[in-house]
Amino acid sequence: MSEQQQFDVIVIGGGPGGYVAAIRAAQLGLNTLCIDDRQNADGKPAPGGTCLNVGCIPSKALLDSTKHFHHLQHQYKAHGIQADNVSLDVPTMVQRKDKVVKQLTGGVTQLLKANKVTFAHGRGKLLKDRQVEVSLHSGETVIYSGTNIILAAGSVPVHIPNVPVDNEYIVDNEGALCFQSAPGKLGVIGAGVIGLELGSVWKRLGAEVVLFEAMDSFLAACDVDISKVAAREFKKQGLDIRLNTKVKQAQVVDGQVNVTIDNGSGEEQLVLDRLLVAVGRRAASASLLADDCGVQLDERGRVVADEHCRTGVDGVWAIGDLIRGPMLAHKASEEGIAVAEVIAGQAGHINLDTIPWVIYTDPEIAWVGKTEQQLKAEGIEFRSGNFPFAATGRGLAMGDAAGSVKVLADADTDEILGVHIIGANASELIAECVVAMEFAASAEDLARIVHAHPTLSEAVHEAALHVDKRAIHRAN
Repeated sequence: MSEQQQFDVIVIGGGPGGYVAAIRAAQLGLNTLCIDDRQNADGKPAPGGTCLNVGCIPSKALLDSTKHFHHLQHQYKAHGIQADNVSLDVPTMVQRKDKVVKQLTGGVTQLLKANKVTFAHGRGKLLKDRQVEVSLHSGETVIYSGTNIILAAGSVPVHIPNVPVDNEYIVDNEGALCFQSAPGKLGVIGAGVIGLELGSVWKRLGAEVVLFEAMDSFLAACDVDISKVAAREFKKQGLDIRLNTKVKQAQVVDGQVNVTIDNGSGEEQLVLDRLLVAVGRRAASASLLADDCGVQLDERGRVVADEHCRTGVDGVWAIGDLIRGPMLAHKASEEGIAVAEVIAGQAGHINLDTIPWVIYTDPEIAWVGKTEQQLKAEGIEFRSGNFPFAATGRGLAMGDAAGSVKVLADADTDEILGVHIIGANASELIAECVVAMEFAASAEDLARIVHAHPTLSEAVHEAALHVDKRAIHRAN
């Protein structure tokens, strides 16, 4: 065991929370160590966490490739573009995805170096007295000491009983990114973000996709009006979404997956080519903490932390998927920055009520703030306005006018309480609404801002106008 080193900040985890926290701490003049154990196929470090390696980025790369392919097949004729016998080479598509990931993980490595962050390639474990044991990939074990420790280990996929993941036939999100051909019939357990996105990828390439959702409502986290539109659009695309359906067991037999489902009316047997388990994620707290380190976990295995990401141990912080709040990469990054700034004596705070959510299907779904059903459950009086993209000139000109914008505002103060969008570029359009809510804007404020014409953002403008029943391009 080598000689112990001392750091101002030690970050365990190199994902979008960890590496960002490390960089910001170093920018603030703190001697910083970042520990991460993920590696590429060649054995080189691959910081960036689940998001960059096997989550957000690779899935978006595949979604983008298959979206081009699908549009070329089904939408470009209306533009006068003729393309017969179009094909897509799946291995090439996957190689492109891998290239994007490798470029970005390499970029994170260079950013850490450029900011003079010390990097340790191995698995970190918090010991008592703010010491961290690192099992390096080289085989050596090193112990470091930190004035401050930031726990940023992220999350791992949830697996379910009687459905053994082998990442060949029964896969999690990582395995579903690496198919070398479209499966004939793909089952997906969970009709949430991951299930819908990856299901869409392989549906566009010809797979028959059936999604098994245990809940009796579709996209329950979304506003009810948005989820209705989404269900209709995905049905048009051929996604078979079965609600109130549980997968009891799955078994690989002769290169196929035999699945037993229960839809409330009895059990049914299905034979699939592949099965994707996408039922959510859990905090990666296993093996992260020594028994005597003092940090506590809750009943879900999350690190217990306050609103400023402080654990119950002085100088030990936790961020991202390890703690309460949405499991989103951008949430983790902003918490990492906030913690680094608090450690350096500055102010740092994250408003969980204004964190945007995005589902990168086609159409995209994005929202910020409260849903209509949440406001009703909390007894908050509100007014709503909505506007369809089909009534925008830009949407029609693009030939991509599905969806709408919904604005929810307080009935008395007119403060914006939530904005919900389903449609093209929803992931980008939501940013304006996040800014508005951060500044406690009213629907009237949003309605009085001049939006360029013709743009999709005019739907946001008109939805805000419609809150006061004075939209111009729709009946009020």
